[in-house]
Amino acid sequence: MRTMKLFRMGAMILVLTGLFLTGCKKEKNNGNSEDSSSMQQLAMDEISEQAASDESMNDVSNLLSGGTLKSTDIIPCGATVDSTNIINDTITIYITYNGYNCNGTRSRTGQVEIRKHVGMRWFQAGATVNVRHINFTITRVLTGKSITLNSNKTFQNVSGGIIPLLGHGITSIVHRLWGTETVTFPNSTSRNWNVARQITFTGTPGRLLITIDGFGSAGEYNNLVVWGVNRNGENFYTQIMQSVVHRQVCDLDPVSGIKLHQIPSDSKSATITYGYDRNNQPITGNECPAKFRVDWQKNGNSGTVYLWLP
Repeated sequence: MRTMKLFRMGAMILVLTGLFLTGCKKEKNNGNSEDSSSMQQLAMDEISEQAASDESMNDVSNLLSGGTLKSTDIIPCGATVDSTNIINDTITIYITYNGYNCNGTRSRTGQVEIRKHVGMRWFQAGATVNVRHINFTITRVLTGKSITLNSNKTFQNVSGGIIPLLGHGITSIVHRLWGTETVTFPNSTSRNWNVARQITFTGTPGRLLITIDGFGSAGEYNNLVVWGVNRNGENFYTQIMQSVVHRQVCDLDPVSGIKLHQIPSDSKSATITYGYDRNNQPITGNECPAKFRVDWQKNGNSGTVYLWLP
């Protein structure tokens, strides 16, 4: 009987030891360590910055395009527009936000200033305007988290055409946005970023596919979409390695694509892969994503973690 008890106790110790080791291994593989925390934060911050920028720039594009050819669609939801300021050959348009976007998923405050030449027509290839975000704050209703942009950027309609006419003789429209911005995060930390984002629209209004590429360069890095200083005061570089695709019917969340974040001063990097469901499996068909994957490396250590989209 005593021998039997000892045998059972030994077996139990082996099982518990195995579970402990498996748990440790799982924790390391999932990247739940200090080595990956800054990369995870950078990935979340960059997604939030793009969402804030894209939502406001869609309003700018729609306004310059004349809405969807109906006057009621020209004014962004939860905003007012003032286009009375004309000096010499330049018109300055102010979009002042104080309310929710059209589908009620985000609240917005602050201003976006657009400056354009009087004779410029946005549908013409190469049409260019100057855009400034002035304390533009966007808050996602689901999480209550906010991000604030102050920027000075150039916005160009590279291809010509307007989004409301996609599917009516126009198959794609290419925009480019570049310049500098100050990003203020939820913890009130502010950092300066550079932006070089190319946006390609396909599909039809209401069911758009929006493809993002980077065209910036700095030092040895190219295909940069953003670069600058992260929350921890580290210089970072974000390259798009595979075009990132957003689907309008998925609240413009990224459904596919790969980005590479690099922080050379600390010898760390992270590859971001978009398009995963809540069970950490790649999405299929018309499924909308819930998570994205982070594969990080630092000084010979590595791991993988799946994060919820912000």
